[in-house]
Amino acid sequence: MATLFDSLTQRSVTLPNRIVVSPMCQYSSVEGMPNEWHEVHLGSRAVGGASLVFTEASAVLPEGRISPADAGIWNDAQAEAWASIARFVVRAGAMPGMQLAHAGRKASTDVPWRGRGSVDPADGGWQPVAPSPIPYDPAGPSPRPLDDTAIHDVVAAFRDAAVRAGEAGFRVVELHAAHGYLLHEFLSPLANERTDAYGGGFDGRTRLLLEVADAVRSVWPEELPLWVRISATDWADGGWDLEQSVELARLLSARGVDLIDVSSGGLVPYQRVEAGPGYQVPFAERIRREAGIATGAVGLITEPAQAEEIVASGRADVVLLARELLRDPYFPRRAARALGAELAPPDQYRRAW
Repeated sequence: MATLFDSLTQRSVTLPNRIVVSPMCQYSSVEGMPNEWHEVHLGSRAVGGASLVFTEASAVLPEGRISPADAGIWNDAQAEAWASIARFVVRAGAMPGMQLAHAGRKASTDVPWRGRGSVDPADGGWQPVAPSPIPYDPAGPSPRPLDDTAIHDVVAAFRDAAVRAGEAGFRVVELHAAHGYLLHEFLSPLANERTDAYGGGFDGRTRLLLEVADAVRSVWPEELPLWVRISATDWADGGWDLEQSVELARLLSARGVDLIDVSSGGLVPYQRVEAGPGYQVPFAERIRREAGIATGAVGLITEPAQAEEIVASGRADVVLLARELLRDPYFPRRAARALGAELAPPDQYRRAW
């Protein structure tokens, strides 16, 4: 049996294999509501054999959406809509996971097929917020710095969203602290120029994420796993880096985080990414080894043998796939055939096996 198809147990949750559907924005919501598109998108990947299916980055506040077309979980109606999707994912044999997010200064942008430009408040957009008044794009709007009250509101919003996710039937929650969104912005000195308790050195810049992790862990059931996605490096001089990521992972592990989902970049438009197949795997490997916490590897993982090597060699505990699963929702079943493993189909599909 290929290691990629070994089970993984964290707390009370057992994943039947190590292939996870990475959160992928669909830009298909109205007022933050998931709909039929999300049920088909996520459900088809559960049928396709992935062990854990994450929602897109789901905003914990309306102004935390990347675009006006993003999904959210800041109210009970959204949670109720997510609940039917979570139930289908379970019926299809996978675990449902929700990524909780706040886009920070990268909020209020248009959908990618229209160019990702800023959306003016007159057209349904809003002023983004951030740790400091530094726009992501110099030509874009300046974000409003969060004061202490607003920061506390953000922490509370993550906590309340985790409660809703649990009530909706999700079994894993992931905090999005990567890709230049709000929690990542506080981590990086390239976006965080604060001189108060939430800025300055490492301790100040990590404070918000640690407070969010504590708040979520306090309400997220003890028997369910909590993951955190980080960008291991900003790919820019003077930014967040791998050494700080290792130390952050140690702190998160001590607070009850079960896995670090290791991505990179996204904080500044002038980043210099050295991309190639599996280019982010070494980040996950080092964090796993030095911080003593489970990790997920992401980034240009497209072949069954490649995914198998990552897990079998102990470089990461799971692989999270995005674009490859957009191209082929049945990648896990294709990988099982290629690696000589058995992945049982849904009863409705058995006649084709």
